[in-house]
Amino acid sequence: MNRRYINLILIIVLLGVAIWIDLPSTTGLGNFQPKTVLGLDLKGGVQFILQVDPSYEQPFTPEDLQVAKQIMESRTNALGVTEVNFQVSGTRYIVGEIPGVTNAAENIETVLKTGLLEFVDFGSTPLSAGTVIETDYGKLAASDPTTAPLVETAPGTTAAPAATVYHTVMTGADLKGVAATKSTLGENEVSFELTDTGKDIFATYTTNNIGRYLGIVLDKTVISAPVISTAITQGAGVIQGQFTSESANALAVQLRYGSLPIPLIVEQIRVIGPTLGQDSLDKSLLAGLIGFIIVFLFMGIYYRLPGVVADLSIVIYALITFAIFRSIPVTLTLPGIAGFLLSTGSALDANILIFERTKEELRAGRTVMQAVNLGWKRAWPSIRDSNISAIITSLILFWFGSTFGASIVMGFAVTLFLGVLISLFTAIIVTRTLLNVALEIVPEPDKHLNWFGL
Repeated sequence: MNRRYINLILIIVLLGVAIWIDLPSTTGLGNFQPKTVLGLDLKGGVQFILQVDPSYEQPFTPEDLQVAKQIMESRTNALGVTEVNFQVSGTRYIVGEIPGVTNAAENIETVLKTGLLEFVDFGSTPLSAGTVIETDYGKLAASDPTTAPLVETAPGTTAAPAATVYHTVMTGADLKGVAATKSTLGENEVSFELTDTGKDIFATYTTNNIGRYLGIVLDKTVISAPVISTAITQGAGVIQGQFTSESANALAVQLRYGSLPIPLIVEQIRVIGPTLGQDSLDKSLLAGLIGFIIVFLFMGIYYRLPGVVADLSIVIYALITFAIFRSIPVTLTLPGIAGFLLSTGSALDANILIFERTKEELRAGRTVMQAVNLGWKRAWPSIRDSNISAIITSLILFWFGSTFGASIVMGFAVTLFLGVLISLFTAIIVTRTLLNVALEIVPEPDKHLNWFGL
């Protein structure tokens, strides 16, 4: 009896915390800030597909794609772009989704840039800012630089002839720290600090090339081409150019989280309108509400007292599950909501198995308390096996979605996995505790077998 009431108190406390988290007005505590995150299909936004540049000839691995994905996630977080989802798809693609964004040009320009910083040997001929060049980084065989004249490609930009291939001394992978700063004259610039390896490379190169030009190139576009006036051996320097405060900060964000291990180009950008998403959300919620009402009526009418207790358990299950979704937070998509509703069915299945076993024991002449305890014991193997099967299925679906970039499959798998675990808890702990407490309150329950649908 003491254990039952201890469980009841814990359930009440847990329910109170879940309700507090579920309230839209909850502001959280400290770093804990619960929020409801809607996915691209429900909120609208931008979906873009990045592809490894076909001209990149060096071999690369799936781990390189994963590193690129993590770098882009760090960049978007630093820029204040939230709820971004990146997934590796196949062996050459990364799929990105930004819910709630409708202007791709303004919101994801920095995210889509590869951010490949190169320190390039320009020899004795400087190139002006904005010049597009070709380097030997990522090439299997490098060509010797030439001094052919530049040609115009677009207003305000120039490009070297195709035959001109400049040598990359080192890349942004050797950067240790980057920050947007201002010079003594108040001009915007980007200061950087090198790793030990980069420091050695930079010191050796600047020592041997005093009086020559070192180009600072981002994504094959020249930012500046300073002359090496003295050896730089301290492993620190600045990138100067025609920066605004915003562009200097954007460049610092790109470089702070490292250059991408492989160059990526934009394969496709697609803007998804929020109207269809809201319509889908409304219909899904309506379908879920209708389903819950039908299930509640069935359980109450067919199983009577246990059915009413199961209904209360399902309500508690829904509140706890949604609280966990808001706490993690889980990005809710239309398939994700379907996974949640499917896991609700698992919770009901467990209750139905238990109640049917209980009714069998009552027909065999057991007392109500004996029948309830035996019902739980006999139903447990079936409940255990079915839920383990559902958990294994959700893990397989999550692996499939993460491997092939199918984010909708991942959303379904995550909500199904969490829902099954919570439904197992509510069916075994919550329903059993509430039913046992109810039987202790009801006087002489053995005289009211009709309360159990008999």
